Amino acid sequence: MPFRWNPELTMQDITPEEYFLERRRFIKQAALVGAGAVLGLNPLTALGGESQDDTATPYEKATHYNNFYELGTGKDEPAANADKLLISPWSVIIDGAVTRPGKVSLEELLKPHAIEERVYRLRCVETWSMVIPWQGFPLRDLLRRFDPQGNAKYVAFETLLDPQHLPGQTRKILDWPYREGLRMDEAMHPLTIIATGMYGRSLPNQNGAPLRLVVPWKYGFKSIKSIIRITLTEQQPVTSWNQMAPEEYGFYANVNPLVPHPRWDQESERRIGEFRRRPTLIFNGYGDHVAGLYAHMDLSRNF
Repeated sequence: MPFRWNPELTMQDITPEEYFLERRRFIKQAALVGAGAVLGLNPLTALGGESQDDTATPYEKATHYNNFYELGTGKDEPAANADKLLISPWSVIIDGAVTRPGKVSLEELLKPHAIEERVYRLRCVETWSMVIPWQGFPLRDLLRRFDPQGNAKYVAFETLLDPQHLPGQTRKILDWPYREGLRMDEAMHPLTIIATGMYGRSLPNQNGAPLRLVVPWKYGFKSIKSIIRITLTEQQPVTSWNQMAPEEYGFYANVNPLVPHPRWDQESERRIGEFRRRPTLIFNGYGDHVAGLYAHMDLSRNF
């Protein structure tokens, strides 16, 4: 029986971190005696009638195996350099095709929101994946505060530019600052959130503090970290990896096992902390909720 996404999930539904590890130990021991079983944690969408093991990734692994090139290109470097990212004070500019553009502090930004705590899976393009319980609020709630205009077709995002404190930005890896973008209907989808925390804690610097985007049906590079500007625009925005290597990184970046990356296939993935691989689900298993956004698109061309 496939799992289903439940918008009412809260952090009270999440197994405490110390129990994650105990559960994994139990599964491994059971497998050794021929009685292994996969124990799901939270109901999330899965396609094809296939049950998914959505036990949350242990916190230590989720915070010490990261892509955040501003803090280093090695998976362990963001955590090692996390203290270099200065997140206080913090403000975000919302501008472009909005009636009420402005610059707001983090405190002002969060004040009107009752934080919604949900569980989302987030996969990265290298075909490794994690299951992270994010805290946050729908991006659409934020955008509506600034009254998007009718000509707003896309939403562009920009990461902090601070090469004095972010060692990765002193290297010509990308055209800094990091930029990403969504189509307006993607940005207004209730599954698209601004994350402010994870595992019931404040968002760690290496995971994109204090504000990051989470778009769970797309590959991880779309979920831009440490956001300082959000711009609504009529034109499709330039995005960092699409600009750097358009033949490898499309603007949409929807999880699609049928479209191979030029340097690796995307038909399977490996969860952090596991050795086995599992089939990759189209739209990361959220097809019931988001496939309609792309009903008239050729996803092999618009990848």
